[in-house]
Amino acid sequence: MVSTLKPKDTCEGEKMAAEDRDLIEILEEHNPVDMAKYINYVTVPQAGAIATFSGTTRDTFEGKTVLELQYEAYVPMAVRCIKSACQSARSSWNLMSIAVAHRLGPVPVGETSVFIAVSSVHRDDALDACKFLIDEIKASVPIWKKEVYTNGEVWKENKEFLERKSELEKGARDENRCCRKRLESKTNGHGCCGTKVKIDDGGCNGESTEAE
Repeated sequence: MVSTLKPKDTCEGEKMAAEDRDLIEILEEHNPVDMAKYINYVTVPQAGAIATFSGTTRDTFEGKTVLELQYEAYVPMAVRCIKSACQSARSSWNLMSIAVAHRLGPVPVGETSVFIAVSSVHRDDALDACKFLIDEIKASVPIWKKEVYTNGEVWKENKEFLERKSELEKGARDENRCCRKRLESKTNGHGCCGTKVKIDDGGCNGESTEAE
């Protein structure tokens, strides 16, 4: 495994923090996803529901025969972004445990590239969080995919990722425009727009540093 985020050791009876119940793994090439492992991980006596998502390689795309998908990632940032997505899910739904795994390298037709398992007391929380997580992973995690066909190959643009990037860039442009107007009019001596200025540092989900 390239990178793993797993629970810390705790004394018996000590309550683990919510994020310590999340298992995040980016798997090396030719290391298949062990779905049973992740389902077992989120299985706890308090949970009345377990929702899962398995993303698999299909055999055709727009009439072309697909042989396999190949994945690359910036692993430290990918783990960080998945962790951020898990934290967001926990803030929206009452969840017990979360497990997320994503393969790198070639993933042949029929095999799983990404797997998510979520447990909760009630099914709605697990189902909604599972959908949120796969959507967020597609939109914010720096993992890239190449489709390999019988007659060629092509790197695929991640539509969700590009849409998120476009939204963040538009927001930054709008804020900078506001700041320029404020500076030109010299009506605010405590910082442009009277707020903090966000400076994009290339983090997931448009994370930024802030300066007065």
